[in-house]
Amino acid sequence: MSDGYDVVIVGGGAAGLSAALMLARARRTVVAIDAGTPRNAPAAGVHGLLAREGIAPGELLERGRAEVRGYGGHVVAGEAGAVGRAAEGFLVALTDGRSVRARPLVTTGLVDELPDLPGLRERWGRDVVHCHGWEVRDQAIGVLACGPMAVHQALLFRQWSAEVTFFSHTMLPPTGSEAEQLAARGIRVVQGEVAALEVVEDRLTGVRLSDGTVVRRTALAVQSRMVARVAMLASLGLHPSQHPSGMGEFLPADPTGRTETPGVWVAGNVTDLTAQVGAAAAAGAATTAQINADLVTEDTRQAVAAYRARQDSFSPESEAQLGELVMGDRRHG
Repeated sequence: MSDGYDVVIVGGGAAGLSAALMLARARRTVVAIDAGTPRNAPAAGVHGLLAREGIAPGELLERGRAEVRGYGGHVVAGEAGAVGRAAEGFLVALTDGRSVRARPLVTTGLVDELPDLPGLRERWGRDVVHCHGWEVRDQAIGVLACGPMAVHQALLFRQWSAEVTFFSHTMLPPTGSEAEQLAARGIRVVQGEVAALEVVEDRLTGVRLSDGTVVRRTALAVQSRMVARVAMLASLGLHPSQHPSGMGEFLPADPTGRTETPGVWVAGNVTDLTAQVGAAAAAGAATTAQINADLVTEDTRQAVAAYRARQDSFSPESEAQLGELVMGDRRHG
């Protein structure tokens, strides 16, 4: 890793690597800082990605890193700890003591905050799922209410199975139109706080309530609270906002990914909580197209200024003055 780049990207997931690839192809010097903790790491495969359906998340990212490096881009392991202003851009300090300078800064990614239930995190991405409906089709599915989109999530999973149970958990049971919708779709509502998951031979077998009741389930859908990884940007005046859906926090930006702080861009889940791998990769590519256009404009502006300075230094007036100083009366022309 060198000290200065055209662009530094914080995040080595689909959005970050796609951005790095497009910039490297544009012959920009670019480095992607990858902490090595992609949010989809627990999943067995990436789904809904054309021509790569079911590919392991780790394999997809390894291919992406190789493609970036193949065009001369850099992907380095590390975690960004702080970001500050620097001459003509930004200084990103890594937690291991290294640092890197760049003009624009692109940041990507989020973390999933899960309910504090014994055994839940260990099964995240396996039989405790968020959006892998096909993988649990026709199973006995439970939906854990832990956010404002819980009823919507239950109705979605009803598409994959006729046996869906809604656990109100710590939330009030649905009423009014929501209760009617669940009843109309044959979704059973179970009241009471969920205490733990029942697991036998490394397989989910049920959900245990605080009163000891066990409801047989082989899959549990959970809506995580999604939080953008942007704490390092606070020094630049950028702070996350609550998402209108209530699902978590995101960093607002315009449609190109440009934030309110000049030179800082966002792409992927950091600004679009619901973007899957394909959409995140597309966002990374689209954002860097605009970044490269801005860099072309800036490079051209600087080139024009330098060109004018050279032209001024060799004007007829300056040449006449130089001739008089050097040649005196011997000058001609």
